[in-house]
Amino acid sequence: MKEENYYKLLKEIFVNKESVVTELINLEAILRLPKGTEHFISDVHGEYDAFDHVLRNGSGSVKEKIKECFNETEVDIDDLATLIYYPEEKIKLEKMTKETADMKAWYAQKIQLLIPVVNYTSRKYTRSKVHKALPDRFSYIVEELLTEKQQETDKQDYIQAIIDNVIQLNQAASLISALCYVIQRFVVDHLHVVGDIYDRGPAPDLIMERLIHYHSVDIQWGNHDIIWLAGMAGSPLALMNVLRICARYGNLGIVEERYGVNLRPLVEYSWKHYTVRDKFIPKLEDETSFSAEEKNNLNKIQQATAILQFKLEGQLIKRRPEFLMDERRMLDFIDYTKSTIQLQGKTYSLVDFSAPTIDPADPCALTKEEEELIKNLLRSFQNSEPLKRHMDFLMKKGSMYLRYNGNLLLHGCIPLHQNGDFKSFRLGQKHYSGKELLDFFEEQIRYSYDHPEVSNDFATDLLWYLWTGECSSLFGKKEMATFERYYIADSGTHHEEKNAYYRLRNQESICKEILKDFDLPTNGHIINGHTPVKAYKGENPIKANGSMLVIDGGFAKSYQKETGLAGYTLLFNSYGLQLVAHQPFSSVNEAVTQQIDILSTKRLVEEVERRTTVAQTNIGKKLIQEKEALETLYKNYDVY
Repeated sequence: MKEENYYKLLKEIFVNKESVVTELINLEAILRLPKGTEHFISDVHGEYDAFDHVLRNGSGSVKEKIKECFNETEVDIDDLATLIYYPEEKIKLEKMTKETADMKAWYAQKIQLLIPVVNYTSRKYTRSKVHKALPDRFSYIVEELLTEKQQETDKQDYIQAIIDNVIQLNQAASLISALCYVIQRFVVDHLHVVGDIYDRGPAPDLIMERLIHYHSVDIQWGNHDIIWLAGMAGSPLALMNVLRICARYGNLGIVEERYGVNLRPLVEYSWKHYTVRDKFIPKLEDETSFSAEEKNNLNKIQQATAILQFKLEGQLIKRRPEFLMDERRMLDFIDYTKSTIQLQGKTYSLVDFSAPTIDPADPCALTKEEEELIKNLLRSFQNSEPLKRHMDFLMKKGSMYLRYNGNLLLHGCIPLHQNGDFKSFRLGQKHYSGKELLDFFEEQIRYSYDHPEVSNDFATDLLWYLWTGECSSLFGKKEMATFERYYIADSGTHHEEKNAYYRLRNQESICKEILKDFDLPTNGHIINGHTPVKAYKGENPIKANGSMLVIDGGFAKSYQKETGLAGYTLLFNSYGLQLVAHQPFSSVNEAVTQQIDILSTKRLVEEVERRTTVAQTNIGKKLIQEKEALETLYKNYDVY
């Protein structure tokens, strides 16, 4: 009955057999097109300018397409590429140096150059998809320019008349910008962001806005994303983590100014109870952009949120014995008269430890003042309209992992034992591991996010566990040594032991077992973020004979000292996979005025014998199902 109703509804869409035939022909043609280019980016950590530039240049793909369109003696490749990346900025720069007549000639020349690039980059798409990608105000003009062959003498005057009229009506700048953004759109068909949009850098909100308006994107949540989601889902502990990290990296302006969260009560509380301590000096990219008072403010807020975090952690660990984290109830192990702590049978002196609101008899208890402070901060955080919109988008487009075109995309790891077996997370009599574990995590994340009014249920507590728990696929370590790094001088206590996955992912057999567990072909790839690749030490991002590709973007400037470059991105087009290594981005101004692009090196990971078609992709599978349904409808059209 359900099947019959489905075909009756389908028949309402296709009102006669001829329309069914037309759609079948259309679908068959689409299935034979080359697959679109996928662009993989990870760990952007709030570095908007570098992230935006990599989107604009398609990890070098735009310049590559220009070179395929033109001989280098015909056109200045760098100049045209800069225009395509930053059309408004480039036009503004040209206007500063050119007279009106020269500017009109420049407009005409650039339009003539951009049209073949648009034409070339749109070749793998249907005419319908190309039409939808064009801006409404210029769609007719662009389609005319794309359709007509400019080399034909009979059409030269016609083409020139269109361009002349565009310039005469002062629409040239807008048309050029539209053409440039269409090229960017056609070069990359789909974007994958493999986690960690938030923390470290100064503008995750701008990245989120960019993604919201991007034509096709999915996101695999990172550990730094999940802690922001957890705050919106109602976790006060997650919120303390967010605020502490923002204070540590001088980014409280993101929360207060751009997301409109009222931090005044936190500032007053911090200044009331804390004094400046060396261990809490903020890590700032540009010291000169902060006054002495602002630095002191960041120092004190970092201290206040750290102690509040440790109090809330102790409470959560006590109510969640199933998390097996009793050894992380740090405030319970302190001798407050001697200012020492006992860990793993050893006693350590505490450095710069100040906790004026702690009651040694009940160290994890909040004062009335702190309860009120946290309640107000959480309310303000959850009521931020722009933040809620960004977190909603993260939930809509995000997931713990993604199976896409034969590949497995995930941010952190699949928890493993030292022998390669899947590590289990036990709840009562139930054990979760591998794909089942990540599915369970995602189910709990979505439940918690749908119930933001509840702050201490299991699902919300689990979001914090994903930030720091031993079996968290997003964290991937035994424990997070935040307390030790702040208060214990012995660097041996600062070490965070990684899960065995990060050693075993070098083995092809382990990667194939993971792919099998996720119902993927063993010739696919695991595409991983989270851990910066130390290129300067010779670490290879291609592991396990190509089964594992690590693309931590290295966008965060704080990581670039460790890596020796600005990380990796990945391109997957119809010809195969290319890994792209990037040097650090300078600035938008230098990119426009000096035509300085990110220096990128492409490295072939895998080349296919025959170009991959749409039919071989996730989208193709859906289209094949549609085609089969239409074939059934056609054969039985009179029955339905």
